[in-house]
Amino acid sequence: MSLPLIAVIGPVETPLLHAWVAHYRALGVEDFHLALHLPEHAPPGTEHRLRETLARYGITPALADHSPWHESTNARIRDHLRARAGNGWHLIADSDEFHTFTTSLADTITTAEQAAHTVVRGLLLDRVTRDGALTDWNPQEGEPSEADPRERLDTAYPLGGWLTHRLLLGDPRKIVLARADVPLATGNHRAPGHHPAHGRVATVHHFKWRAGIEADLQRRIARFASGIWTEASPAVRHEAARFLNHLRQNNGRIDTTDPALAFRPATLDHTPSTWQDEAHPILTRWRPAPPGTSRQR
Repeated sequence: MSLPLIAVIGPVETPLLHAWVAHYRALGVEDFHLALHLPEHAPPGTEHRLRETLARYGITPALADHSPWHESTNARIRDHLRARAGNGWHLIADSDEFHTFTTSLADTITTAEQAAHTVVRGLLLDRVTRDGALTDWNPQEGEPSEADPRERLDTAYPLGGWLTHRLLLGDPRKIVLARADVPLATGNHRAPGHHPAHGRVATVHHFKWRAGIEADLQRRIARFASGIWTEASPAVRHEAARFLNHLRQNNGRIDTTDPALAFRPATLDHTPSTWQDEAHPILTRWRPAPPGTSRQR
């Protein structure tokens, strides 16, 4: 089946983009509908670097957008790409998200259609380094060029846990597959009016917690608060502040020993055995945290 992948690509590292394309190619994706979103703070030469990387895979981005990182920007670009991709099912991913499924994409869609579902749900599994350090991910010099970039990514970020859900109090839910006529909320967290109660939950391996994220979140807080970037609610700023406060309390690292965050070994080819049992209650019970809440269990 020809399944279009819809993604807005930010100014990510070249090795991460290589691993991302390789991952979705391994899932059988050949039809990439991508846009580059490069706000004013993206380093000079970023667009050329990303275009050159994608060109090695025969992929040409549909567009490059240099507008500010308003909260609505990615959704606007995503919807443009979805309209361009046409009818049928769409695979939806961010450039730091690596989806994995319990079966093939074709079988996943067949199962959804048999249940009369128009979306397939996923849940974020936050991937971090063993000691919680925010590191650059750059494959070591001297490694063979044919080495699987996904395996190297797993080695660099070997733990998966509930950082978004339990620490940031952010929405960990993701719509990973959707029919073309199903509208999606900002961040691909929800498809209003489409709530399948059953079905396997895809794992969304979330490689966001790398070098540079601290400065990125500080920038978001400052520019949303000042109005330079527009926001739908203060939730993004509050989530960022929780993360930065956690770093201050833990010498600049994520506390991977905190039992509430439930970090455990994870790889793109191996989902924790308790995944479905843990995922379903979160998907069905998650609600935004009341003001002043500091931790969710």
